[in-house]
Amino acid sequence: MIDNLLSFVAPHLCCGCGKAGDLLCDNCKYNIISESKNVCLVCEKLCGTTGLCNTCRVPYVRAWCVGQRRDVLQRLIGLYKFERAKSAYKELGDLLIQTISELPIDTIIVPVPTARSHVRERGYDHTVLLARYVARQRHLTFAQPLVRVTGTMQRHSSASERNKQAKVAFGVRGKILKNVPYVLIDDVVTTGATIKYAAQTLLDADVAQVWVAVIARQTLD
Repeated sequence: MIDNLLSFVAPHLCCGCGKAGDLLCDNCKYNIISESKNVCLVCEKLCGTTGLCNTCRVPYVRAWCVGQRRDVLQRLIGLYKFERAKSAYKELGDLLIQTISELPIDTIIVPVPTARSHVRERGYDHTVLLARYVARQRHLTFAQPLVRVTGTMQRHSSASERNKQAKVAFGVRGKILKNVPYVLIDDVVTTGATIKYAAQTLLDADVAQVWVAVIARQTLD
């Protein structure tokens, strides 16, 4: 509500062209989508339409990614995650929707759980907002079968530390539908550990097939 009221007093500026109105205008959305390439989410080598190469071994069988975390996409994600620009979930969600292929009508959209400390810091759960929006716009089911069972934060952690943390980070609650695809939604993939073990947790709970969709990939500094 506050974000909406402020937009009337001080309209958002597009992260791409600076035009007043939305955080990302339609032209700049198109520019981002049109520049996307079919590369493996894990190793970034050119691949087919599955979003995964034939070499990388991960528990999910299909992946979509809007693009690299840089330039316009980096600014928009930064505003959403660190500047409390809550309404950015719509622009980021639209980018995901335009990137993800048509899905079966029984597909379940699942957010990767956010650390509780981050939710308190922002005042909202950024992956839940994204996943709900994608599910609503695609007329699919939204569910939260995954929970975080640890409170560790991966920011500033090394690749090996992230892998150890993610391996024990997730659990499952509630009912699992075994014969429908689940799509995990996350904002950024760095080492891939979080999305890997979130997917594996669902598979260990007898989910038949897991796909993933993320806004951006980035290299660990």
